[in-house]
Amino acid sequence: MDQETTIRNLSLLLSPTPRGARLARILATEQLRSWGVPLDPAGQIVAELAANAATHGRVPGRDFRLTLHVVGGTLRIEVTDTRGDRLTRPVPDATTGRGLLVVAALADRWGVTPGPHPRKTVWAEVDAVM
Repeated sequence: MDQETTIRNLSLLLSPTPRGARLARILATEQLRSWGVPLDPAGQIVAELAANAATHGRVPGRDFRLTLHVVGGTLRIEVTDTRGDRLTRPVPDATTGRGLLVVAALADRWGVTPGPHPRKTVWAEVDAVM
């Protein structure tokens, strides 16, 4: 690894509630600001992934984890929840369920990593953040 590469990270456990999702967005925004990382589109990606964890990945009594990694010029956002079921595509007439389409449009890369059971991590990467 190059001596000039700066590595930054943050990892938080948050309640799988609307309040926890809102707190994830606020804390991530403040952390990114302190690192000098542009807030757009990262703030919106964090908001969508945290809202998904609080809405669709919620298991009572189990928190979700927000992790931010900055390595070189790439920001990786990860949200891990304890509901390992597959992600589903929204039906055409649905009025909700399009958060991952927003993530896909904003991120340079994104995906889902399963496990360990019953967890899954939905991640997104944004290039050239520094």
